[in-house]
Amino acid sequence: MKATLVRAIAGTTILAGAVAAATAAAPITGKNPLRVSMYATANGDVEMILTNTGNKIARVPKYQLPLGELQAKLFQVSRDGEPVAYEGPMIKRGLPLASDFAILRPGQSIRSVVPLADAYDMRKSGTYTITLASSMQHASLSDGSMLKNQRGLPLTLQSAPLRMYAAGKLPDPARGKGKPGGGGTSVVNGVTYVGCTSTQISQAGTAVNSARGYSENGKGYLNAGTAGARYTTWFGAYTSSRYATAKQHFVSIDSAIDQAGGQVKINCGCSQSYYAYVYPTQPYEIFVCRAFWTAPNTGTDSKAGTLIHEMSHFNVVAGTDDHVYGQAGAKSLAISNPANALDNADNHEYFAENNPSQN
Repeated sequence: MKATLVRAIAGTTILAGAVAAATAAAPITGKNPLRVSMYATANGDVEMILTNTGNKIARVPKYQLPLGELQAKLFQVSRDGEPVAYEGPMIKRGLPLASDFAILRPGQSIRSVVPLADAYDMRKSGTYTITLASSMQHASLSDGSMLKNQRGLPLTLQSAPLRMYAAGKLPDPARGKGKPGGGGTSVVNGVTYVGCTSTQISQAGTAVNSARGYSENGKGYLNAGTAGARYTTWFGAYTSSRYATAKQHFVSIDSAIDQAGGQVKINCGCSQSYYAYVYPTQPYEIFVCRAFWTAPNTGTDSKAGTLIHEMSHFNVVAGTDDHVYGQAGAKSLAISNPANALDNADNHEYFAENNPSQN
């Protein structure tokens, strides 16, 4: 359902026609003027109302907002107390363009129905607990202020938990999970390519080899027990448990990307502006997009680094999330929240790229 504008209303008002409703109004965190309400509607769907309660215009990347079909892992979903898998796209993005932003004027609301079952595993019947928790990186107000907390990290757009019963629902096959169309398939040097030209196969193949070098180097650094500036810059202050997590992540990333029997699949059919994306429950297919082809082979935000980023997303590898993007955001995250840095794909990429080089 396409997002539509509605009048600002109280966060707990039940909308006409809603099948069920629950308390879902979130308290304003810090100086966050955005308030979200969430209601259960059809089986596996939730209706969201996002309201700008402040007196300044808010400007937020659309992919960070629950506006219809999800483009990121914005919700925490569990069934009868057990977390359920997110099955939607995990996307490596660069800086958002002007067209990527939603504009909310003071008092304005956006209403949208989100088909959660198309992005989360809601195939089994049970009582689901759903919470919106979206990091609003690059969100700002019309006075130029960024929506950040006192630690300098992006504010989180968060709802109260919503409990709803769902009778088990399969994803809508008509949505096609956002995958690009087919094309010729070939296996070159142990890597499968889908819909790629010979030039793309050559460039992507070079990137795979460079990514293998990155993963081997990162694994070797961590296996040696080194905890220098390279580690602390991207993963934060040292603790033995967090270090062990980083070490295991790179063992898994290296093992996954080293596969040479066609398991690693590069799909060239994406025409979106971002770098690449994967579906975390469907290893090891990586959809590479326009920014991938214009990136350098190695270095910051490179082709090779993008492959490390995306490989870390697969649940069978490291199961990382996208809390923030970019080197500045990743560095801040490592300082303020090392646990989330260890769960952030860009932190793994920048550790692997190690540019500029650190010990």
